[in-house]
Amino acid sequence: MDPDEIDFPTPDSTVESVAPETLKAQIDRKEDVAILDTRMSGDYEEWRIDGETVESTNVPYFHFLDEEIDDDVLSQVPEDEHVTVLCAKGGASEYVAGALADRGYDVDHLENGMNGWASIYEAHEVSGYDGSGTLLQYQRPSSGCLGYLLYDGDEAAVIDPLRAFTDRYLADADELGVDLQYAFDTHVHADHISGLRELAEDGIAAVLPAAAADRGVTYTDDVTLTEDGDTVAVGDATIETVFTPGHTTGMTSYLLDDSFLATGDGLFIESVARPDLEEGDEGAPDAARQLYDSLQERVLTLDDDTLIGGAHASNSAEQADDGTYTATLGELKSRMDALSMDEEAFVELVLSDMPPRPANYEEIIATNLGQESVDDEEAFTLELGPNNCAASQDALTSD
Repeated sequence: MDPDEIDFPTPDSTVESVAPETLKAQIDRKEDVAILDTRMSGDYEEWRIDGETVESTNVPYFHFLDEEIDDDVLSQVPEDEHVTVLCAKGGASEYVAGALADRGYDVDHLENGMNGWASIYEAHEVSGYDGSGTLLQYQRPSSGCLGYLLYDGDEAAVIDPLRAFTDRYLADADELGVDLQYAFDTHVHADHISGLRELAEDGIAAVLPAAAADRGVTYTDDVTLTEDGDTVAVGDATIETVFTPGHTTGMTSYLLDDSFLATGDGLFIESVARPDLEEGDEGAPDAARQLYDSLQERVLTLDDDTLIGGAHASNSAEQADDGTYTATLGELKSRMDALSMDEEAFVELVLSDMPPRPANYEEIIATNLGQESVDDEEAFTLELGPNNCAASQDALTSD
């Protein structure tokens, strides 16, 4: 039963809607938040709104369609606190919230549902960045996707842009009074649609690792291919290409002024990359060994004060004091067992307990290669849900 195809009856009560950004701010302030998620159970189990002070209950919307709602259903809805009802797009939750308000519950509903939640995109300054200019980290809470904007003087560059937010990068650059000159991808992403080509159409110089293009990228004439050791100037800042394969054969990190390493999906602040999204289970062991070499030879040889920031953060990642998902390399060495293992133990650990692959990852990869084409709405829908680009966090970090 698709809620988009249902003509919901009109409850007697009208209820307020809450903007996704408002709900996010409440969670960030660690206020108690009660959520009634009316999506199907499978969707709820795959991804939902979580938080230290979030109480989330899943009761699919169809349980509320009868004129007389079953007492067992109503018993699952908190009676003594305010409840925010949500669904996928906002229609079903508005009806359920109204039906509950008719029965005396204190409720509102999430504007545009989980689609609205997926539209949140926040920028936080990386206060520990010690290079030239200013570095911002973009955060998409719904999926944990992270990106970066470096600006110095009147020039700027974005790393790992999302197609859904290409207008945002241009607007932010305009507001900051800088010219967005470069857009970099660290690799062919498997969890979201890249904004590289859209930014290229706006006159931005798009940069893609040459090794990533070797996977069958169809639009190499529209981008600049970068090799290991290549550098690009952004104002007085320098972005250096550091080839770090393992998650994919083309996985590349970018070193910003010897201060910050944008690691893409190679190394996260809570885990390391999963190695099975390009060649599947059969190729995963070799990819894991390649990842081990990249970490040992290209990343762990950097200064311990180097800040690390990946392209994703999972629910287990803890924010730094500045609100970013960053940590020094020294911190990661001290708390992540995987970084001090020998190769055999590392490979065994990384392959031992990988999470489910990202939803729609094969179609997303094909789209990012340019082999398939989707419109903006299809692209947005494809990337809904958790990213799952990291290996399992279990046993990767020290207690």
